[in-house]
Amino acid sequence: MEEKKMAAIIPAFQLSEKTHTGTVALKVANLKSQTEFYKEVIGLSIISSNEAISVLGARDERTPLLILRKIDNPLPITRKTGLYHVAFHLPTRRDLGNALIKYITGKAPIIGASDHGYSEAIYLTDPEGNGIEVYHDKPREKWDIGPDGEIPAITIEMDAEGVIKEADRKWSGFPEGTIVGHVHLKVADLDKTQEFYTDILGLSLKTDFGQQAKFFATGGYHHHIGSNIWMGRDIPAMEDNDLGLDYYTFFVPDNLELDRIKSHLDEKKYSYEIDDTKIVLVDPNGIKLKFQEEIF
Repeated sequence: MEEKKMAAIIPAFQLSEKTHTGTVALKVANLKSQTEFYKEVIGLSIISSNEAISVLGARDERTPLLILRKIDNPLPITRKTGLYHVAFHLPTRRDLGNALIKYITGKAPIIGASDHGYSEAIYLTDPEGNGIEVYHDKPREKWDIGPDGEIPAITIEMDAEGVIKEADRKWSGFPEGTIVGHVHLKVADLDKTQEFYTDILGLSLKTDFGQQAKFFATGGYHHHIGSNIWMGRDIPAMEDNDLGLDYYTFFVPDNLELDRIKSHLDEKKYSYEIDDTKIVLVDPNGIKLKFQEEIF
């Protein structure tokens, strides 16, 4: 993919640089098999589980990274907006090497592995068609950062041999410090998506692939949100009984940031709801997202 040259778009209102993607919630048809897949194959640990919902996170941590919710009578899978992939960020290249060895020896459904300049990533697909990325970031001094804050992405073959050499072969699932590094979305309209994430939410446009894909982030990160129209323009929004993305969250550092976000949304006259202490809103593609204080 050829990147479009751009000047990074920095909004007047900006989210705190401490705000980042937090939890991804999926609607699933087979809760038992999906829970087992994310635990045994991918490497998440179960925080809690019952007949309706499973909550998973990193080893020895209580922060939910993935929530699986069983739905009855799901609709057939068709082209709609929603999740392209959820990206689990591992703390070190050693951890990525351990994961890669686990996936290869366990015959996990790997669909690719790439070097993006700022990161190295493994791509997989779960049994119900949801995309997964497992990655680590290269040291920031190796990122290509433009003078205006643009962080271009490349896609070349990952040095799998080098990644494996970093492994200590002590795999016991995703380690402490694993987070949802970013969420990549299938959208209907990139221009409306850009306006929403920059003007309404206060993220910066970090990488612009023209009318194919756009990446956004808080602070100096390469991206917390990816968006693409690779399935086509103006695809319909998901319905309640569609399998796939239910919602995703941003974790904010404190209540002051939540209040600041609410004030900005009020100023923009953008509709939202309050669920307990969470701010809940829907983007122009029909995708639900929430802001909440970070859970530890």
